[in-house]
Amino acid sequence: MSRKQQLHRPGPQPGPPADDTGCAILHVDMDAFFVSVELLERPELRGRPVVVGGAGPRSVVSAASYEARRFGVHSAMPMSRALRLCPQAVVLPVGGADYARVSAAVFEIFRSVTPLVEPLSLDEAFLDVAGAVRRLGRPAEIARQIREQVRAQQGITCSVGVAGTKFVAKLASTRCKPDGLLVVPADGVVGFLYPLPVASLWGVGERTEQTLARLGLRTVGQLAQVPPATLRRELGNAAGAHLHELAWGRDPRPVVPHTPDKSIGAEETFDTDVDDPEVIRRELLRLSERVGARLRRSGNAGRTVSVKLRMANFKTITRARTLREPTDLARVIYITACELYEGAGLDRVRLRLVGVRVENLGPADEAPRQLALDEPENGWREAERAMDQVADRFGRGAVRPAALMRPADGRDAGDGGGATRERGR
Repeated sequence: MSRKQQLHRPGPQPGPPADDTGCAILHVDMDAFFVSVELLERPELRGRPVVVGGAGPRSVVSAASYEARRFGVHSAMPMSRALRLCPQAVVLPVGGADYARVSAAVFEIFRSVTPLVEPLSLDEAFLDVAGAVRRLGRPAEIARQIREQVRAQQGITCSVGVAGTKFVAKLASTRCKPDGLLVVPADGVVGFLYPLPVASLWGVGERTEQTLARLGLRTVGQLAQVPPATLRRELGNAAGAHLHELAWGRDPRPVVPHTPDKSIGAEETFDTDVDDPEVIRRELLRLSERVGARLRRSGNAGRTVSVKLRMANFKTITRARTLREPTDLARVIYITACELYEGAGLDRVRLRLVGVRVENLGPADEAPRQLALDEPENGWREAERAMDQVADRFGRGAVRPAALMRPADGRDAGDGGGATRERGR
């Protein structure tokens, strides 16, 4: 690492600070977030390899402590492989309410610094701190303050990259993990980028990396020296131009404070393939409950409900229906999802995965609402909001539909048993 790129760790730092002039973009990334939150309640596990994820044979790793990562364990890895690599790992189930609570508190810290906060997920965000410099100090000092506040208020650590662009700031935060701060000065961007592998560039997946390797291009510096016309010919006009710009550290995208979700959904991979319609409908109910709760938390309602059905041979089909009016009610989502499943003609077909998603989102308070003929004025909406309040106070699973209390397949209805994913796009 050059003298211009100074890595900050807790405690006294050697040498002069890196020049952060013109480096108003911060990328803040929590360190092993899910694991860190779990360890707040299980401090006796600190220093041990800990993995968060499901326990079923098809479960995947949601997060791994840095002690587990030393054995090659990483997120999205099949849990079975993770345990082969690190048999002494402690496996904790995926939580939920605590992650959202800690994330909300961390983002409050971000927004106390600047209104220009672009969330990427529960545990990372871009910040544009140009407007906070006069009040709080230089960008590197602001980054240091954020790290200290996150540690002091939430008991977890984060890593911060400071640069002039989003792309370089994100790379910097990755390079200084865990619990670090890295400033990449404006005149040090090329020196920072050139030694990195081409896979570090956004948009370089496995196939693109293979194409670049065939051309003898393995580092960002090698790619930067290739004429743009050559990259466009080999990779296509858009991808070639994009990678050429990134290789030189050029990324004009601003920090966008809020990108509304295009859809909200959840899906479940069963531990073993399921062909029992009753079990599948119960899973659709579980997923509908989760999607409805997330819609209400986000203040959104959606008009289109879709189901995703993946068969044992990995063939996947989707079915969707647009409602007459937007909804955030799990009951409406569930009824629609069941009708879509039944209409797909997969009765007694073995399924590996099911998913529920609501799209065409908009503010719930602007959505028209009509009572159904059999719905009292204080009906399902009020009941589901009451369930939200109980879940916020006592955790997800404290109250749930009766159909989820005693599942025929013996699974705990609170955690699904397989590999669960919940997403907003």
